[in-house]
Order: sequence, then C-alpha cells, then structure tokens
Amino acid sequence: MNRNKQMKNILLKNKLEIIGAIVGAVLGFAYWYKVGCATGTCVITSSPFNSTIYGSVMGGLFFSILKTNKKLKE
Repeated sequence: MNRNKQMKNILLKNKLEIIGAIVGAVLGFAYWYKVGCATGTCVITSSPFNSTIYGSVMGGLFFSILKTNKKLKE
C-alpha cells in the first residue's frame, strides 16, 4: 500500500516532464512518419524507434524548463 502512495507522489511531482515526454514521443514519431530519412543514413530519423526516443527525451527536457521552483518563490 505504501508503494502505491510513493509512486503516486512521484508521478504527481513529475507530471510536467511525463507529459512533455509523451508529447515529444508523438512528435518524434510524426516527424519520422512525415519527413524521415530517404537514404537511411540519418542517425535519429532513420528508424521510428530512434526518432520516438529522441523526441521523448527532448520533450521531457523542454517541459522541465517550464517547471517553477517553489523554493525560489519564497
């Protein structure tokens, strides 16, 4: 029971980063699908897995910038 509470606290604490990772993953896959790489030599856009993972990481990092620090406000 205590683990569920801990997991819920972690998810609520990092919800902005999680949302950013999901948005980034969708955008990364969409980029691969629409643009992709014709020659197959592009490291990031040559496969949907690479493009989705890269988009997920970048989305999480970008959304973490938007997070405000409560300690700085005080």
